[in-house]
Amino acid sequence: MSNGEPPAEAETHTVERTFTVREVRRFAALSGDDQPRHTEPDEEGRLMVQGLLTATLPTEIGGELEVLAHTMEFEFHRPVYTGETVTCTWTNEHVEAREDRHDLTAGVVCETDGGKTVLSGTVEGLVYRDRR
Repeated sequence: MSNGEPPAEAETHTVERTFTVREVRRFAALSGDDQPRHTEPDEEGRLMVQGLLTATLPTEIGGELEVLAHTMEFEFHRPVYTGETVTCTWTNEHVEAREDRHDLTAGVVCETDGGKTVLSGTVEGLVYRDRR
């Protein structure tokens, strides 16, 4: 995603992912969030994806854009289950140029392929002008 261009207001970026049972179980082991809903399949054979695993979608975009976040606020609207495709859209809402960086505020919305919002929020951070 990053092409070395400075961030611009109203610029959007998206990422899409379908979480797998293996990813949810690995995240459970890594994070310690190993509640039965994340480790034991429901009647449809799905696992509930951890909220913070879902929140890796906006962090993936931020990483690609080389954003160093200092504040992230997310609201979780409904659960995500393995096998569901989730698309996250990041929109730069405010960008302010500084001598050595760009400060930015971005809005994020993650939705299932059925159009249901699962996560929304705001990321505040910065992008250094010299991205090394």
